[in-house]
Amino acid sequence: MVRALNPRQLTGLDETHLVILADGHRLQREVARAFTALQSDARNAGFELSIASSFRPFYRQLAIWNGKAAGTRPIHDDQGRPISIEQLSRTELLHAILRYSAMPGTSRHHWGTDLDVYDSAAVPSEYLLQLSPDEVAAGGVFDRLHCWLDERLAAGESHGFFRPYGKDHGGVAPERWHLSYAPLSVACAAQFNSAALAFCWGCEEVEEEILLRAEVDADLPQILARYVDVPEDWCPTISL
Repeated sequence: MVRALNPRQLTGLDETHLVILADGHRLQREVARAFTALQSDARNAGFELSIASSFRPFYRQLAIWNGKAAGTRPIHDDQGRPISIEQLSRTELLHAILRYSAMPGTSRHHWGTDLDVYDSAAVPSEYLLQLSPDEVAAGGVFDRLHCWLDERLAAGESHGFFRPYGKDHGGVAPERWHLSYAPLSVACAAQFNSAALAFCWGCEEVEEEILLRAEVDADLPQILARYVDVPEDWCPTISL
């Protein structure tokens, strides 16, 4: 029986559902065990599977979101090139951000089930990780790792990890580096809805303004359907 997360945990305001890994990253306990097993398999295959990002709290996601909305953080197109936002309407800006960045409270990274990975053995220690399309494209520095992961996922030997953003459905851009532990994240996705987001954004402790809020509110059901929900076939059927 999968334990349900409460609204604060679902939206990144509460971290009590997590454990801290040796490298400081945070995941749910079951996810950490599964990732350790996948790491071991990767090491045996000649890769050093490492975490670039795991749990991300609400306030970290809010800083990313507001930074992009205010123009102090770069926004990239599908080829990884910076977008000039000066000539975008506010609605166009909203969708440009959503292509790669979740609204605060809606990120799958809040759940402790999702993580971004790379092969730390493929680059020098001073390498500036980008998590860009070029890095994971054919011939890219992390392509070999992801080809190996492709084979593991297809064979059902990925310890429960699959890619929620493996294909482009017109919402979030493909993120080959993003893995999700389906035995738990499927349940988290089922628990999340607009009411959970309204609870989060309405909490008294959330004092900082959420930029582009009016544009989000004007089209929230469609935004959630396009950028938060993922197709049902993103992973094999999971028995909850």
